[in-house]
Amino acid sequence: MDTFLNILSLLGSLGLFLFGMKTMSEGLEKFAGDRLRSILAAMTKNRFMGVLTGITVTALIQSSSATTVMVVSFVNAGLMNLAQAIGVIMGANVGTTVTAWIISAIGFKVNIAALALPLLAFGIPLIFSKRGRRKSVGEFVFGFAFLFMGLSFLQQAATDLDIGAMVAAMLAQLADGGFFTIILFVLVGALVTMLVQASAATMAITLMLFDMHIAGFGLEQAAALAMGQNIGTTITALMASMTAGTQARRAALAHLFFNVFGVVVVLLMFYPFCNGVSWFVENVMQAGDNDLFKLSMFHTAFNVFNTLMLIGFVHQIERFICRLLPLKEKEEEKSLKYISGGLFSTAEISLLQARKEIVFFGERCQQAFGLVQEMHGIAKDDAFRQIYDKVEKYEEITDNMEYEIAHYLQKVGEGRLSDEAKRQVQRMLREVDDLESIGDSCFSLARTLNRKREMGAEHFTPEQLEQIHRMEGLVAEALARMTETLRQPEGEGHDISQSYRLEMKINALRTELRNGNLQNISEGQYDYKLGAFYIDFINGLEKLGDYVLNVVQSKARQTRVMKEE
Repeated sequence: MDTFLNILSLLGSLGLFLFGMKTMSEGLEKFAGDRLRSILAAMTKNRFMGVLTGITVTALIQSSSATTVMVVSFVNAGLMNLAQAIGVIMGANVGTTVTAWIISAIGFKVNIAALALPLLAFGIPLIFSKRGRRKSVGEFVFGFAFLFMGLSFLQQAATDLDIGAMVAAMLAQLADGGFFTIILFVLVGALVTMLVQASAATMAITLMLFDMHIAGFGLEQAAALAMGQNIGTTITALMASMTAGTQARRAALAHLFFNVFGVVVVLLMFYPFCNGVSWFVENVMQAGDNDLFKLSMFHTAFNVFNTLMLIGFVHQIERFICRLLPLKEKEEEKSLKYISGGLFSTAEISLLQARKEIVFFGERCQQAFGLVQEMHGIAKDDAFRQIYDKVEKYEEITDNMEYEIAHYLQKVGEGRLSDEAKRQVQRMLREVDDLESIGDSCFSLARTLNRKREMGAEHFTPEQLEQIHRMEGLVAEALARMTETLRQPEGEGHDISQSYRLEMKINALRTELRNGNLQNISEGQYDYKLGAFYIDFINGLEKLGDYVLNVVQSKARQTRVMKEE
């Protein structure tokens, strides 16, 4: 029974460590989310800046997996090309070694868990703050405390289970395995990291085992586990890219290639590499026989060596990955262009992708309305039917886009978001609802023209066509203004006075044409059937204009809320 409880304690300690790491990372991402996005977007103009960016961001958020998933998201959203992504991924591998150094320096030497409760006391007023940035700092403090509490409990649970003796017994059976044992430890490190999906956690376990001075578990075995973790950590980005576009899958594959290639090269000179690391720690760092520093230095040296070895071949790696995963000549048209169900990284990146998708949604609505405008005056039934079918197809696409974007935003909203991000999600949901209504309105206009044709009504008179074109011109201008507003970055001031003026013109023209239509029918200029189709079309245009203004107002309200904060 005691053994079972100790196993649960071990698993619970690992869970607390992972939760602390996740909370700390999310707190930092929320605190500096826009900055991280700007850094990743701007500081990747060349491979060296990309590497530096990867190191900086990963050292800040303490998660190479989060950085690589962000990179995959950027590639999928078209904000970063594959060569830039490879540079950032290289840097992320170096940046993730900071975790090992923190644990080596204070994790087992200082009883940091004793400071955890005072840290939580410091973080309580912050985490309950109404201000988003203070709340994010509070989350970081809580995560930091939980991380080292979990590390302390993990060490205690391992001691209670006498894991050192268990590992020693296993190693005794592998003592004569030689280099085969090293290969086995690489595979074990990769497998455990794939299961846990957190290389920081498996590195913490490796450091803990190494600190126990278990017989047969020396620097070589611990280093092999660390190399395996570098392979296992690629699983997160691979999983994130499964439902993404080809470019995103290429970025994830490049991450896997980079790490596996580095492991293979270092294995070819494994023992001299380990000896060189030991010499550096003992003679250059003057750290004596500090085993934890040696393992942390190996982890850093391995990733730095791998980066220096391959940084000059980024374009060659890019071409190789493109050959392995070529673009399909004719990919099936999908409703969404920038987001996919499998990509959930940081809230900032997720919302950025959703914004780009909403802009694309607006552009498709413009295209659908352009097709409606082409339907006037087409003599041949086949040509008319072809355009009508296209408008109907666009209506189906807009229905799917509304559902898929809303579903994506709902999933993003289920995460731990700042108040600002929650409001942004709500505004975006309103926008996609009104954009879908625009798609429905375009199809309704097309149906009006189709019914008119099927019922054998007369052609619109030249005067009617002139007035229809006037109103269509105002609606087309309103749609263009809407799309331009949607393209504006979040938090920027938007002048929507022109959209209001266009809406007023559309309403005034609708009233004018409706009154004129009744007078023309009464005077016998055309029959009631033609007048009914005419005014139905005019009313449909006015209703479409209402939905356009709704979208613009949603974006403008979102901006004002952000400015007030």
